[in-house]
Amino acid sequence: MTRIPPKDWYRQRKLDDGITWIDEPHIQEFYRCNIWHVRGRDRDLMVDSGMGVVSLREWVPLVSERPLDAVASHTHFDHVGCHHEFPCRLCHSAEAEILASPTRASTLADPYVTDDIFDALPDVPYSSTSYAVKGAPATRLLEDGDVIDLGDRQFEVIHTPGHSPGGIALWEAASGVLISGDIVYDGPLIEDTYHADAEAYIRSMKRLADLPARVVHGGHFPSFSGERLREIVTGWLREKGL
Repeated sequence: MTRIPPKDWYRQRKLDDGITWIDEPHIQEFYRCNIWHVRGRDRDLMVDSGMGVVSLREWVPLVSERPLDAVASHTHFDHVGCHHEFPCRLCHSAEAEILASPTRASTLADPYVTDDIFDALPDVPYSSTSYAVKGAPATRLLEDGDVIDLGDRQFEVIHTPGHSPGGIALWEAASGVLISGDIVYDGPLIEDTYHADAEAYIRSMKRLADLPARVVHGGHFPSFSGERLREIVTGWLREKGL
């Protein structure tokens, strides 16, 4: 398999609203986490940190040039692999134990992480069979309704259990920006993880669809409109006979 130098492992794309979309293009799209960087006046925000096979802080200077809150939308392997590299780590209390003491099973690395999820591998020491997320104890625990304040921007924490118990979305009412994590994105949703909850998933989806979102940045696949969010949720509920 082709080996990619670490300087080319990450891709960055500037979007509107002071947001930069960072991802790992050599991981297949279904497994490829979106890393969202938000510029604030006093500090920055980063939601999720990728798989961690290549250092994010070392090879993406954007995430280390200013004080930054590294938020975990949830603690699956593809979302928190580089959280240990950041001094300010935030996650919902329901998944704090996983972030602090991750295992291959609790992060879903087992059974998902194999060479088959890559189109190319990084040119660094790496083995899928021994891959593991490093422990990164939270420095701030989040609960529903908490606010992450960047000085000129405020994001409300919305607890969205269903995909996982401590899943969260971040809502900026002033701009209509919703960073949704893995509870909803414009692609095949995962509802059968070991700690998924079907009833909670329904409640979380309905709650997000009620927001006057203008744009949604999900945990996977490209961003989409608030109108598309409501289409996704409506169709998803219809498939369940609701």
